[in-house]
Amino acid sequence: MNHPGDYSKAFDFTGKSVLITAGAGTLGPEFAKGFLQHGAKVAIADINADATRRVAAELEASHPGSVLGLVSDVADPASVKDMVSRTVGRFGAIDILVNNAAYFPDDFARFFTRFEDYDLDQWRKVMAVNIDGMFLVAQAVGKQMLEQGRGAMVQTSSIYGVVSSDARIYEGSEYLGSPINNPAVYSASKAAVIGLTRWLAAHWAGKGIRVNAIAPGGVESGQNETFTSKYGTRVPMGRMARLDEMTSTVLYLASDASSYVTGQCIVVDGGLSAW
Repeated sequence: MNHPGDYSKAFDFTGKSVLITAGAGTLGPEFAKGFLQHGAKVAIADINADATRRVAAELEASHPGSVLGLVSDVADPASVKDMVSRTVGRFGAIDILVNNAAYFPDDFARFFTRFEDYDLDQWRKVMAVNIDGMFLVAQAVGKQMLEQGRGAMVQTSSIYGVVSSDARIYEGSEYLGSPINNPAVYSASKAAVIGLTRWLAAHWAGKGIRVNAIAPGGVESGQNETFTSKYGTRVPMGRMARLDEMTSTVLYLASDASSYVTGQCIVVDGGLSAW
């Protein structure tokens, strides 16, 4: 901790700069709110230009001068380099990275095809974002943090990177009106995030950089009642998670409160993986 023994400052991000990928997605805006409320300056980066502008404007309205919106493709090395350069140019450093981007289907039918018929091109499209993009962002931001001699990274995995899904909860389930399941490519990519996290943590620990991951359980975000009900019965706490319930864990892993924590994946799943 920067202030050993003074726990009142453990979650103080005043003067810190944060970069959040998928900053205009499902979890990103809530993460940004949490950091801003604790004094940080935040850059949100997302491939969706309209959503990025909207979310950045909303955050800027309540935290003037503390928000930067960036349109960026994490699967494109040049775009990632530009994202990092512009964040450093605005804030002078990147103290915290929330490496949060994940693939969002442009064709639900192809994305949710059964494993036996899964298309290799579709598999590669998911991996290009979920793990290649995670690598590119960690690499580019890591170079900046190594120059600074400090930094904290929090990478978003998933409960399905830790345990397998229960296919029974997907019978009759829909997301945004489309039938859903949990494709193997999603689990494989999210498990890879945990492996990458541990490797980075071990290799950068002596250089002032901590790297951890969060594995969210199911979050309410457009699923139909069939899914939320079936998922809830599979969870000891009896429900899906709220967006805000992921944010506090991210804040902990990025803060001085976790100054001796690195290489860990914290599962936030309401107890689903406990039985």
